[in-house]
Amino acid sequence: MTKQTILGRVTQLAKANINALLDQAEDPEKMLDQLIRDYANNISDAEQAIAGTIGNLRLMEQDHQEDLAAAAQWGEKALAASRKADELRSSGQSAEADRFDELAKVALQRQLQSEKEAKTAEPVIAAQSEVVAKLKTGLDQMKGKFSQLQAKRDELVARSRTADAQNRMLDAVKSIDVLDPASELGRFEDKVRREEARALGKQELAASSLDSQFEQLDGLGDTAEVEARLAALKAGS
Repeated sequence: MTKQTILGRVTQLAKANINALLDQAEDPEKMLDQLIRDYANNISDAEQAIAGTIGNLRLMEQDHQEDLAAAAQWGEKALAASRKADELRSSGQSAEADRFDELAKVALQRQLQSEKEAKTAEPVIAAQSEVVAKLKTGLDQMKGKFSQLQAKRDELVARSRTADAQNRMLDAVKSIDVLDPASELGRFEDKVRREEARALGKQELAASSLDSQFEQLDGLGDTAEVEARLAALKAGS
């Protein structure tokens, strides 16, 4: 995994909008659980990748320090060889002095090479240090978002379940139209009204039959009275 890929992945996860992801999920609870697992795995992968990047940076820094140290050492050797050449030349040993001057030149060439290597590594180290700093920041943001996600999981799941229950209830209420005569409620109401009407009819019929019976009794009483009075008239005559 290249450092650009690592940085891009860490930045993407650190900036992820959890609420937006949940809005797009068919099952927010499963989405949260999967998101937590993905975050944990991505954090683990990012930590390993960043550790490797930091390790490479530390190696470059060590090499840079070694190049600087080598340049200083070659400079000291060049100075020592040059002084030795001057000393030999002053004593008339020109050939030996020339040999030490050549050694001084070799040392100076090595010094220049070490300085060039150190200078070449400096911008690379600076760029790598910047990348590592961004990776660490992104990783910290990922861990913060992961902790936030874990802390709010139960709350978000509860809210999701409540919203789902409310939606189900509203859908159920909406499906019942009490003004629709074709609905089950309308048909049941009509049936109740018919039963009530039948009961009223039976009650009315029962009352009518009872009145008729009382009228018949009243008629029988009048006939008996007439017969009694007729008998009294005949007895008096």
